[in-house]
Amino acid sequence: MTFNTEPAYTHGTPPSTGILLVNLGTPDAPTAQAVRPYLKQFLGDPRVVEIPRLVWWLILNGIILNVRPKKSAEKYASIWLSEGSPLRVYTEKQAALLKGFLGQRTDARFAVEVAMSYGNPSIAGALARLKAQNCQRILVLPMFPQYAASSTAPVFDQVYAALQKMRNVPALRTVRNFHDHPGYIGALAANISRYWQKHGRPDKLVMSFHGVPQYTLDKGDPYYCECHKTGRLLAEALGLTAEQYVVSFQSRFGKAEWVKPYTTATLLELGKQHTRRVDVVCPGFVADCLETLEEIAMEGKEDFQHAGGGEYHYIPCMNDNDDWIHALTDLVADNLQGWLVEPDAAALEQSRQCALAMGAKQ
Repeated sequence: MTFNTEPAYTHGTPPSTGILLVNLGTPDAPTAQAVRPYLKQFLGDPRVVEIPRLVWWLILNGIILNVRPKKSAEKYASIWLSEGSPLRVYTEKQAALLKGFLGQRTDARFAVEVAMSYGNPSIAGALARLKAQNCQRILVLPMFPQYAASSTAPVFDQVYAALQKMRNVPALRTVRNFHDHPGYIGALAANISRYWQKHGRPDKLVMSFHGVPQYTLDKGDPYYCECHKTGRLLAEALGLTAEQYVVSFQSRFGKAEWVKPYTTATLLELGKQHTRRVDVVCPGFVADCLETLEEIAMEGKEDFQHAGGGEYHYIPCMNDNDDWIHALTDLVADNLQGWLVEPDAAALEQSRQCALAMGAKQ
């Protein structure tokens, strides 16, 4: 194996701690040309689609990548911001605010980078940028509150693959999940409460999480259970009874059975019951994206009202809300215990002099 060239190093440079925030991904532009390679990378990951490789390769390359990019591009265009993809825009804002909030707590050296599992910026590229800043310790935080083999695990796969190409491997910590972290639950509750203070309360709150195939649950994936725990804790924080909310799952793909109840079916049933008002929130997403802004905010509203429902409100994700950034900072600080240490200038100078005495370059 050939290892990557290490960044230039000057003896006496204080070590730093890296924080890598990773979200799912996004195309670079709302066009079919940009969506196609993104979908190919995303849907080509065996963690995402667990179908025999040859069969799936034929379906993906023969059908999906010839049909879906144009349709997906049109959906992306409907939610695209002037600064770019909402997911990337909000994730970068979260990283910048995290850097500021954490910087208020410590004088230790640290750096924050953003990466996407699929698309740009890549995980390998972000790790390289952290190493270039002399980060000898790196915390990897997938921005998925609930662990899933199809979302969290691919992040770790790519991180470990990148480390295999490094000669000087940094110390590594990972955050597996934060579905029941008090700060996360509190920030969710605060976000919803603020919305209700402005717009009133619904007859039913739908907590919609991204769906996964039923067989993943049967084979031991904890995602479904973690979603329900988040839903229960959030309902308790909001003071809701069991009749006032429902946990459901969106984005079903293919003909296989997925975990239930499906969000679409739930909204249709609530519409048929002529429910006066439904609010939908997506607790599994910490930043708005195509799924929340198009599928839930737009398609969900159409399904509910077409079936006979009344008012429909989509409650935006936490995005760059202060409550969430404070919670994110707490989460990061909890996982950096013992790592955020202020550099010892005298020890660094002594190390530098020793290295020079042994013939090291400046």
